[in-house]
Amino acid sequence: MAQSTEPLQGDFWLFGYGEDHRGTPSSPGRVVTLISYAHYLTLHPHLNPPPQPPPVWGAAYHIPPEYVPEVQSYLDIREINGYSIQYTPFQPADASLPAIERCMVYIGLPENPQFLGVQEPDELARHIWKSKGPSGENKEYLFMLEEALNKLGKGAGDEHVENLAWRTREVGKLAEGIAEGTVDDTQVAEEAIKGAIGRVKGGSSSHE
Repeated sequence: MAQSTEPLQGDFWLFGYGEDHRGTPSSPGRVVTLISYAHYLTLHPHLNPPPQPPPVWGAAYHIPPEYVPEVQSYLDIREINGYSIQYTPFQPADASLPAIERCMVYIGLPENPQFLGVQEPDELARHIWKSKGPSGENKEYLFMLEEALNKLGKGAGDEHVENLAWRTREVGKLAEGIAEGTVDDTQVAEEAIKGAIGRVKGGSSSHE
């Protein structure tokens, strides 16, 4: 990808995602962001990386010229602190459509105070299950993200997102058991949550 700070000229394409944090300042939700492949490798030094980074699936939005100033101003306010503007080629899932040679994308930077880096999956699933805000519940954001990625095209599903969604659903099953009275000891339930989630091995769901 090529980094740029030049003002936009004419129409452009944006590799985008919604502003939907599903949390509050006291209980912030968890959302995905895009980071550079080089930084990703520093977070997972044990990996044996492929020669080329894998593709990232998403949606590209065409911004007509008349809306460019308004959209760019909005994006700069929302994203400029803690993100870098870069450009990347974009290949539609429909191979009959032409590739987009220059698609704008905001890449998260580790110095962003909201960037959390690697998190323990079990704790992350429990946090997502309980977090909610004016936009809705954090778990709903995760489940909708999982569904949307799977609908983008063949091979578009994300293993990490699917794994985290499964873990979060397992937390929900036990939480509902507490609420219904089928589990009457919170401490035991919490241990059961840890045990249930512990059945997930190697980053992919191990359904039993």
